[in-house]
Amino acid sequence: MIQTIKLVYSNPKYFLLASGIFVLMTIGLLILSEYIFLEPYVVAHLPSGSELGFILIVTLSALSALVIPMNIFRIKTLKSSKQKMGGGILGSIIGNAAGVCSCGPIGFAVISTFGSVGATATAFLTNYEIPIRIIAIVILAVTYFTTVKSLKVECNLNS
Repeated sequence: MIQTIKLVYSNPKYFLLASGIFVLMTIGLLILSEYIFLEPYVVAHLPSGSELGFILIVTLSALSALVIPMNIFRIKTLKSSKQKMGGGILGSIIGNAAGVCSCGPIGFAVISTFGSVGATATAFLTNYEIPIRIIAIVILAVTYFTTVKSLKVECNLNS
């Protein structure tokens, strides 16, 4: 597993891509989940009882930053593996949707735009935000182990 990570991230391009994905996802999801406020000053606030949501956002961002560059490396190196990347992208999309559609300003925009359907969707995502993020993390973890196994076999790496 370590050899595969060294193989992918020995190229600075993939390391920079992973760093960029992590920073952008973390900051974006923390702003949209109202852990970071931008006005009138940049302020971070972690309310009591919301530690699990914060940890899940950081974990989701870290796993996305780990999985997406590995799958891009795999696609560029091994042209036959394009069909197997869907899990990493799917987990990232599910996790982002769970973070974006919380009870914040985006949720209220959805309610006002789509009426009762928007209100129902926002209520569902708000109530099941934590389980959706956990499912996204599980999908990304499975994708990570599948990608590592595939790269180990396809690149003939020794354990």
